Formats: sequence, structure tokens, C-alpha cells
Amino acid sequence: MYANTGYLDNHTDEITNYSLPLQVTSCGIYRLQHEPSMQTTRPHGRNDFQLLYLSSGVAYFDLEHQVGCRLSAGDFVLYRPKVPQRYHYYASDFPEICWVHFTGHEADLLLDLIGFADISVLSCHPMPVFSDLFLRIIQELQLKRPFFESILSLLLRQLFYEIQRNQQEAFMGNPKHHREIAEAVTFFHESFSKAIQIDDYAKSRHMSVCWFIRNFKKYIGVPPMQYITSIRINKAKELLKSTDYSIQEIGALVGYENPLYFSRMFKKQTGTSPAHFRRDDKDILQQRDTSPGSTSIE
Repeated sequence: MYANTGYLDNHTDEITNYSLPLQVTSCGIYRLQHEPSMQTTRPHGRNDFQLLYLSSGVAYFDLEHQVGCRLSAGDFVLYRPKVPQRYHYYASDFPEICWVHFTGHEADLLLDLIGFADISVLSCHPMPVFSDLFLRIIQELQLKRPFFESILSLLLRQLFYEIQRNQQEAFMGNPKHHREIAEAVTFFHESFSKAIQIDDYAKSRHMSVCWFIRNFKKYIGVPPMQYITSIRINKAKELLKSTDYSIQEIGALVGYENPLYFSRMFKKQTGTSPAHFRRDDKDILQQRDTSPGSTSIE
């Protein structure tokens, strides 16, 4: 069996600590390689919380009044303190199980907020971020670098928020669509200074142009071209404040080769021209420097 594990105190003893809001005590990943099966049975449960994530394959859990409930990739299972545990999996199903044990006086509230209030299983779309967070938690437990306990708490909270995000986005549509829109957002931020044609982008990703524009607006709130314009204008504002580039040069840097068109788009988005924006910003800085109580170093 492949196993990658980490423990807070370098041993498998259960830790219960309600003096802290949230504390990770152990974490691991199991994957069957040679053994035909594996079973875990704890008739009286544990003193801490256990969250399991099935990153691939199939596993079987006894949950409440369900015996041998079949779960698959993307499913999270929560065992609260003192709840009996019994689950098993078979190598033929190619399961990979990620798990984390934790304690703390905020644990119950956080779990309720992400959807575990009245249930013990949440089904999510499998995402690499889940497995990545388990691996990061394991590494922090193994290396114990400075501030690792605080970072462990933050990583567990991030895992909770990623689960909650996945749940909420599931109500908005196909998770595949989210990835396509996320990839578009990344591309626009990396390529805003270039000439971007929405038709060409959609076709290059084998998407209908109408579908892409409609769904981009659905998820982001504005059409793609308007989103690109906002990126360009925000970057132009940064350059006007922090550099001595000419307005024509700044326009070209953010994707507008025609300076008149750049000025027109800037004024449409901000209500003022690039020249007035730069002058007003300098006036504000000058007033701040000469205001009573300001100091200077000669």
C-alpha cells in the first residue's frame, strides 16, 4: 500500500484541543497497490474529527443507517467525534483516499457552514486543488517549519472554502464550464496588451462564440470584451500613477495603438481623460506632502 502521512506530534495518538479555534493533528493519503483490500473499523469512533476525500476510484462506507454505501471520486465523508467508523475499499476499484484529523472549538461551526450540518457526505466535482491541499498539509506536518501550526489551520480552512465553493458552483452549471471561463480569465489577464478577438478565442477553444459570451457574462457578470477593457484601463491607471511614460506609450502598453481611441475609452470608463487623471493624482500627492504634520527628509 502506498501511504504518505504526517502527524503533529510524530505519533498516531488522538489529540483533542478545544483551546484553539482549529488544529490539524494528522493527515495522509492511502492508495492500494499490492493488497487486495483494506478495512478500517472503529466501533466507538475517535475523539477528534475526521474528513476523508475520495480522489479517485470507489470506496464503501457505513454511514448512519446505510451499510456499505458506495462512494466515488469527488465525495467527502465526515466523521464527527465519537461516531462509529467503518469503511473499506478494494484494489480492483483503484481507490485513493485522502484524510485529515482535526480538532478545535470552531470546527463544528465551520463544518456546518460548508454543508455538513445535517449530513455526513458531500459530493463535489473532483478538483486537483483538493488533493494539492492534502499534500500541502502532509508536508507541513512532516517538515514542521516555523509557524507550521498556523499554516496548517489556514490550509484546512482553505480546504473547507474550496468545498463550499465547489458546492455553490454546482448549482450554477457544469463544473467544466467553470474551468473554461477560468482559463479565459487567465488568458485575458496575461494577454490584455495584445489584440484579442473574442471570436478567434472562442473558436480556438472549440466553443460556440455565442455560448462563450453568454456563459462568460453569467459567471463573471460582464461580457468578455468589457472585462478585457476593464483590465486595460486599470493597468493604464497604474502606469499613469507610477511611471513617466507618455500617454501614447501607456496606451500602446495596454493594447491601444491609437492614442485618440485610448483617450476616448479611458474617459468612457473613468469619467476623465488620461491627462486629467494623471494631473489630479499628482495634485493629491502634492497636497498630501504639504499638509500639516507631514515631514520630509533632506
